Amino acid sequence: MIRVENLTVAYGAFKALTDISVDLGQRGQVHSIIGPNGAGKSTFMDAIVGKRRPSAGRIFYKDRDISRETIQWRRKNGMARSFQKTSIFPGLTIFEQLDLVAKHLDEPDLDAIIDTMDLREVLNVEATRAAYGVQRRVDVALGLIGMPDILLLDEPGAGLSAEETANLFRHLRKLAAERNIAAVVVEHDVEAVFALSDVVTVLDLGRHLATGTPAEIRANPQVVAAYLGTAA
Repeated sequence: MIRVENLTVAYGAFKALTDISVDLGQRGQVHSIIGPNGAGKSTFMDAIVGKRRPSAGRIFYKDRDISRETIQWRRKNGMARSFQKTSIFPGLTIFEQLDLVAKHLDEPDLDAIIDTMDLREVLNVEATRAAYGVQRRVDVALGLIGMPDILLLDEPGAGLSAEETANLFRHLRKLAAERNIAAVVVEHDVEAVFALSDVVTVLDLGRHLATGTPAEIRANPQVVAAYLGTAA
């Protein structure tokens, strides 16, 4: 659903991203974006969700050029997002905040989201008192409300253990299949990425290095030299 053409993002003379072209967002799939620190992963996600405007190049969503569209336009038209920090509302239970957003966005099946993200047993817990792994699942659930076509997540595993990150990715795979949406994920946990992603894109020094299946990326000598050889 997303096509990036020759994307460049510059901060003054410094280019955080240079001439990136890649397709993202196949329905029913998890597409992960990885790379070393400073590769430009978060800047790339910021450009897709509208937080950062391209200095050059274009971003298409369902064949429409959205390079200058607002964050609000993107959310209204089916692009949902989640960030490194949780969007938990203080003072509300998990159900209260899910219900509040569901009513605002006319979500027809909040129960399905609750079950997909395995939140049924914690609905009456105050969100800020829930375990951090639960908070991350709530954050994803908030992004799912309103029936988006694509869910974009920036390091949803930040602050989680390896087991918790793998569990979150399993929920992402389930929701992508059950709700027929695309999930695009920036993530640093390469083991979870390779175990549970359908497609992987690698960035390095602000450039597109490779895109392929997890097996193809693991076997790519450029990726091994730039990232995987030192990722452990």
